[in-house]
Amino acid sequence: MKKTTLTYLILVFGALFFVNAQEEQSDEEVGDYVEFNDRNNVVHGVYLGLNFAYGEIDKKDTFMGGLKIAYVANQQFEVGFSGKFLYSEQGIFKSATEPNQDLIGAYGGLHLEPILFSKSAVNLSFPLLIGAGAVGYVDRTVIDRNEEVTIDESNGAVLFVLEPGVSALFNINRYLQLEAGVKYRFSNKIDLFESPVSRINGFSAGVGIKVGVFNMGRNRYKKKI
Repeated sequence: MKKTTLTYLILVFGALFFVNAQEEQSDEEVGDYVEFNDRNNVVHGVYLGLNFAYGEIDKKDTFMGGLKIAYVANQQFEVGFSGKFLYSEQGIFKSATEPNQDLIGAYGGLHLEPILFSKSAVNLSFPLLIGAGAVGYVDRTVIDRNEEVTIDESNGAVLFVLEPGVSALFNINRYLQLEAGVKYRFSNKIDLFESPVSRINGFSAGVGIKVGVFNMGRNRYKKKI
C-alpha cells in the first residue's frame, strides 16, 4: 500500500509541473494587452481534488485517501462533496488458524471550507467534513492479494463522522492549487464483534492537489494595445 501511495504522489506532482508549464506558455502567447476592471466582480471556481493522509487509530498506523469536488465562491468559501477511504493496520489476532484483522472503512458527505487571505499566494483555510459511511474488519491476506473487499452487516458498522481541520493552500496558478494540513476525526461509537476499537477518532496530516478553475473572472476585461 505504501508503494502504491508513493506511485500516486509521483504521478500527481508530475502532472502538476506539466500543467504549470502549459499555463506559463499560454500567458506568453497572450500578447500585448492592458488589463482593467472597472467594477468589483464576484468570481467563481470549481475543482476536483485528490488527497492523501497519514494518522493513527488506537496508536496503529492508518492511511487515508480521498476525492472531493467543490464550488469556490469568490475565492473565499468552498462547498461540495468529499469522500474518504481509510485503512488501519490494527493487526488484531483472533486465532492461530485465522489471519490478523485490519480495520477498513469509507465515508463521505458535505465539505465546507472558509478561506482567509484569498488574494495572497498562500491562503489559510478551515475545512470541515460532515459525513457518514461504514467501517469493518478484513483479513490482512485479502489486502495483500489485492482481492475485492466487502463490508456487510455481519462484519461492519455504520459510521458517522465530523472532521474539522486547518490547511495551508498554495496557489500555483489559475488551474492548480496544493494543500497541506492537519485534521481531527470525531466518530460515533462503533459496535464491532470482538473489536478493541470503539471509535475511529484521531489526528491525521496530509497533502493534496486541486485541479480546476479557481478564478473564472481573470482577464475578463482587457484591451489590446
